[in-house]
Amino acid sequence: MRRLIGFGAMSCLVLTTMGAREAYVPQAARPDYAGLYREGPRLEVDTRREGDSLRVYMRLLAPARLGPGHPLHVVAWPSYEAKQPLWQDSIPRRLQRPRPEADGVRLSFCIAAARVPAGTVLQLRTGPIDAKDDYQDPTKSAWLRLTEAHLTRPFVLTDSVGQPLLRRYVQAGETFGVDSYGLYQPVRWARYAVNPIAALPPMTNPSAMPAGPRVLPILDSATTRPGEPLRFGEAGLYALRVGGSGGTASRTLAVMVAENKYPALTTAAELIEPLRYLTTSQERKRLTDAPEPKRAVDRFWLDIAQGNQALGKDLIRRYYGRVTAANHLFAAHKAGWLTDRGLLYIVLGAPPSVRRLYNGEERWFYPEGSQNGGPITYTFRPRPSTFAPDYYELVRRPEYELLWYAAVEKWRTPPTALTGPNVPRAR
Repeated sequence: MRRLIGFGAMSCLVLTTMGAREAYVPQAARPDYAGLYREGPRLEVDTRREGDSLRVYMRLLAPARLGPGHPLHVVAWPSYEAKQPLWQDSIPRRLQRPRPEADGVRLSFCIAAARVPAGTVLQLRTGPIDAKDDYQDPTKSAWLRLTEAHLTRPFVLTDSVGQPLLRRYVQAGETFGVDSYGLYQPVRWARYAVNPIAALPPMTNPSAMPAGPRVLPILDSATTRPGEPLRFGEAGLYALRVGGSGGTASRTLAVMVAENKYPALTTAAELIEPLRYLTTSQERKRLTDAPEPKRAVDRFWLDIAQGNQALGKDLIRRYYGRVTAANHLFAAHKAGWLTDRGLLYIVLGAPPSVRRLYNGEERWFYPEGSQNGGPITYTFRPRPSTFAPDYYELVRRPEYELLWYAAVEKWRTPPTALTGPNVPRAR
């Protein structure tokens, strides 16, 4: 029996012609994408191929406002640096299929697949068309570079109540599903043996970096019945292979299963591990071996703050806030804080300026940080794979060494550590 999935509809009404035409407001020749990396809530997006259409799923944040004065726009760009779009549309309300929720609104719509070849960059906007800076606001704009995988994957991950999950990680023990377009399809899954390695400092010689294994050993695997919920108790890297029935092609999607409350940090080990970017292995061992590791972490930061409790709390809030944000932003085949972009995000902070190039590179600009105190640039190159389609690798250079040690030292000896009412006084 054939089943057509539309999350509330039996067919996909496809946006094939220009919708409400509006005056195009040109963006800067080199738009800045730094705002998309700010901490906090953001639009969530996923896609699924449905015949000759691509369905786009979105979750808007509360208080979501769509309708007169707050339309939903789709702009298709040939690249991130393009000065003119391929096309742009306003999505009519009748095609959005909105589903209000307590914390936002879910909606979906279809685009003719012929209009979005691989490499197209979709910009999804919920603000007025003349709001020139909305492209940097993650609560109003989402950007998605459509890869071949986006354009061919005919299924989407769903939560326990059947709504699109809109993320590539789940927590251990969390129930989720796979919803295929067309026929019910079995899901063959495999858990792979991986040892997630934290990113190495930016001055590390690339030739000295450990090479990853060419083949990942499979720890266990199974096949589930079509439509059967999935629930993995063991954290790790999983691959879901969906399809094969009825002559359909099978597609694979990697899912990271994380422990505890990822992307948040809840255990002592989760608080200690990200300190590797600031500490020695001996320091971390002392924290781990302490009778009360969580208290030991608090003491670590209070010692750095020279007894200034307000400063110590601020350091904890800023550092672990960045770790959590990196987990959310950069999760791939491993936790976001372990990635190259997570490394810089945590130690240097969110980049003040970001340029995305036509070839997929990202360049992060910091106004201070070079040896003479001037600006400095870090370049990330895409290294996609089956397990990490959105993974980026830092271009490491030896000249970063002194700059990196200086950045770490700022955390270890904050300039206001010797001020404040809680500094120990000589007697």
